[in-house]
Amino acid sequence: MYILLLSLKMAWQNFATAKLRTFLTVLGIIIGIASVVIVLSVGNSAQNVLLDQVRQIGSNKIAILPGAAADDGPPAIAFGVVSTTLTTGDIDLLRNTTNFPYIESVAGYVSTTKIVSYRSVNKSYEIQGASPSVVRVEDLDIVLGGFYTDADNASAKRVAVIGADVARDLFASETPIGKFIKIGSANYRVIGTIARRGKSFAGNFDETIYVPLLTAQRNILGINYLSFARLSVTDESRIPETEDDIRTLLKSRHNIPQDEEGDFSVRNIAAAIDILSKITNVMKYFLVTVASIALVVGGIGIMNMMLITLNKRVREIGLRIALGARSRDIALQFLVESVAISLMGGAIGCAIGYGIAQVVGIVATSKGLAWTVSNDLSVYGLAFGIAGIIGIVFGIYPALKAMRVSPMEALRYE
Repeated sequence: MYILLLSLKMAWQNFATAKLRTFLTVLGIIIGIASVVIVLSVGNSAQNVLLDQVRQIGSNKIAILPGAAADDGPPAIAFGVVSTTLTTGDIDLLRNTTNFPYIESVAGYVSTTKIVSYRSVNKSYEIQGASPSVVRVEDLDIVLGGFYTDADNASAKRVAVIGADVARDLFASETPIGKFIKIGSANYRVIGTIARRGKSFAGNFDETIYVPLLTAQRNILGINYLSFARLSVTDESRIPETEDDIRTLLKSRHNIPQDEEGDFSVRNIAAAIDILSKITNVMKYFLVTVASIALVVGGIGIMNMMLITLNKRVREIGLRIALGARSRDIALQFLVESVAISLMGGAIGCAIGYGIAQVVGIVATSKGLAWTVSNDLSVYGLAFGIAGIIGIVFGIYPALKAMRVSPMEALRYE
């Protein structure tokens, strides 16, 4: 312990005599550790926000997505692949309570983005074409007016139900009910407004305009297929059974053998959360790997500094050995200095990373996201531990080289 404390004291004295060189050496470690902390902390926070948004959809929800996908992989729609295999006729059969007793409500969806106008105001909004049952599937709270009906959908009526921000932006203090807004080149009568729901990574729910599904398919998009469908079940424990029944029905309708993969995928919220967790973890740790390159550069800087220091302290080493210092004491001195530099950079990097993570949290909160900064101590422990390992790994070679210095040659060294 005495030798270790003495080595630390000498290391501090050496740092003090070469402040600029020490700072430039430790800078690489600072940048690398700060990057690791920021990626992990902000990544964890972003992942939590994203997963919380998915959980808010409800644990009793099932989604049907067009396009084949492996059970443990992301659906085709996640890669921007457009598939036309899911139709309104498919989901209409799911409303048969005899064959699907646990399905509570089911809705089909299509979506696009359009410029919406009211008087002199023009703004781009997401247009969601959805079955009338979407109000039950998504638990929409109508604060003014009402929602469109099955009759409105069957006749492709041009009516709209608007989100809270749409009502504020277009109508200000006016009552929107009964007013006409222009979506594209056609007029739509506003029949209801939705209570504020907030933002998510998927977008701002309050900037969404709902129109009847058939209206969106015929008059806005000119298509006859669905982007996806979503349904709610009465009993969560029946989700696996309901999913199997859905797969059986759709394979039969699409003339696909039951033992083959379908041209669709059926997912529940638990599966979606698991897939999102895997995707975000892969992205997070990939970014950590990239950020760690700066640590390698910093480690090389430490090794370079220690080698330069060794050349300048050869005579000191010879004198210490002549006075009784063992070779391992010399090696320990250099290793302690290397680790001390790295840990110093790790501490400063953790502090900088913490500060930037807090700033990101403040900005995200100001943008309306339900952001909670992740202050997981394991993140800082991991970052500090990595700094220590970098100091040891890149300090071993200079330490071994110092240990092999010959006392006689060192004392003759000029």
